[in-house]
Amino acid sequence: MLSRRVYRLLPYPPEQLFDLAADVERYPEFLHWWITARVGKREADGYCTDQVLGIGPIRVEFKSKTVLRRPERIDVSASETPFRNFKLSWLFDSRPGNHCCVTLLAEIEFRSYALERLVDKVVSAGLDDMIEAFVMRAQRLYNSEKIERLRTFT
Repeated sequence: MLSRRVYRLLPYPPEQLFDLAADVERYPEFLHWWITARVGKREADGYCTDQVLGIGPIRVEFKSKTVLRRPERIDVSASETPFRNFKLSWLFDSRPGNHCCVTLLAEIEFRSYALERLVDKVVSAGLDDMIEAFVMRAQRLYNSEKIERLRTFT
């Protein structure tokens, strides 16, 4: 089973970063290996998503359940094929100066040992890519928002 933790300290409040991570339908716009993400059933504290990931020549389709605990935590889980266990958690820890420490925790186990061995290194590196893509998206969205506010007031 792959178990991994990555984190970054970012100059944005937890609420903004929570919203960015919770907007799974936008993932294909900035995560190069995310092919589709369609939210189906929505509830007050979460939603279910049909997703397709592309890792090299491999396509992984799965359904996930997301539980939202705004603004501290997002938990995503799946237990259907191809996963035996899939848990992904985003943690948002408020820091002084309107900053936030974002932690991405992953526990992934495939039903197929061959598939697990094949994608183990790719998935591990993919988590680093994923958090870096979120950092870059936050910079594009929230820095331009700050610039727009400055232009409005000048």
